[in-house]
Amino acid sequence: MQKRLGIIGIIIKDRQRAASAVNTILSDHGEIIVGRMGLPFRDRGVSIIDLIIEATTDEVGALTGKLGNLEGVRVKSLLV
Repeated sequence: MQKRLGIIGIIIKDRQRAASAVNTILSDHGEIIVGRMGLPFRDRGVSIIDLIIEATTDEVGALTGKLGNLEGVRVKSLLV
């Protein structure tokens, strides 16, 4: 399967509760992550992580599926 470039946006509503699990999942899938930027958006009470990835659709699905199953975490992805 062909690798494609893409982005993944992650919004964490409860940083104290979910950050450790999110970081563990991202570390487990680190081979597909090209770049990462995290921003605490304190005014809204959320944290945002943006990922640049190079991966197959199966790899993206595995990563976003695990993240999306975490309580208080929203995930969206885009492949080109």
